[in-house]
Amino acid sequence: MKIALTIAGSDSGGGAGIQADLKTFHQFGVFGTSAVTAVTAQNTVGVAAWEPVPAALVARQIEALADDLPPAAVKSGMLGSVEIVQTVADRIARHRLPNYVLDPVMVATSGDRLLQREAEQLIARRLAPLALLITPNLNEAEILVEEEVRTPEQMERAGRALVAMGARAALVKGGHLAETEVIVDVLVSDGTVRRFMHDRLDTTSTHGTGCTLSAGITAGLALGRSLEHAVNDALDFVHRAIAAAPGLGRNEGHGPLNHFVPAPPRPPSEGL
Repeated sequence: MKIALTIAGSDSGGGAGIQADLKTFHQFGVFGTSAVTAVTAQNTVGVAAWEPVPAALVARQIEALADDLPPAAVKSGMLGSVEIVQTVADRIARHRLPNYVLDPVMVATSGDRLLQREAEQLIARRLAPLALLITPNLNEAEILVEEEVRTPEQMERAGRALVAMGARAALVKGGHLAETEVIVDVLVSDGTVRRFMHDRLDTTSTHGTGCTLSAGITAGLALGRSLEHAVNDALDFVHRAIAAAPGLGRNEGHGPLNHFVPAPPRPPSEGL
C-alpha cells in the first residue's frame, strides 16, 4: 500500500485540513499519515481561533515519518507561521520527499486568515521551488504573483509565473471566477496549458474544496499516476463530493463536502 503525507492544520469541524486530507487519502486507497502544523477552533460558519504548533514539533513529526513511513507523495496545506514555512521547506528538502503538492492556504472559505502576512512571499521563495505542483485559488495566486488574476487568461499568466518561480507545474483554481456558469481550472505544466471545465454547482457546501483537491492529487501521484491524470481524477472527485454534500451546519455557513463518494476507479495496472 502506498503512503501519502499531509502537512497541514487540524479542522475541528472535520471538513477541511488534515481531516479532509485523510478522508480523501482513504477513498483513493492510500495510507495517510500527517504532520499537524496548527490547531483550529472552527465550524461551518468560521474560524473562532487558531494556534500554530511549535515549529520544532512539526519538524519532529516529519522526521519520524520520513524515518519509518516514507511517503510516495506529500502535500502541505495550512502552515500558519514563518517558522513553520521555513521548517517544512527545510525538511522536505533534507529528506527529499517526493511528489510534493503545495496548497498555499492563506484564507479559509469563511474569509478568516490562516497565514501570517509576513509568510506569504516566503511560500513563493522557499516552497514553490520544491513543488511538483502548486494549487492556488485566484486570491492566493494574486498574492503570490502580485498581479490581478480574475480571468482564465490571467490564470494562465499566473500559472506561468508560478512555474518561473520554480514550481514544476501550477494548477490555478477558478472556483472564485465571478458570474460564470462553468468553472475553469488552468494547469500549466511542461510548457503546455490545459483547461479543465466543470458546471458550477448552486451550493454553499464548499468548505474544504481546496484541501480535498490537493489531497486527491497527492493520492493519485502516490499511486504512480501522471500529474495530468492525478489532477483530472481529483477534480472529478471534488465535483462529485460537492454535488453529494450532506448539508451539515447552519444555513449561513459553508458546509463540508461528502468525502464518502467513491474515488475514480483505479486502472488495472495499479492492482489493489
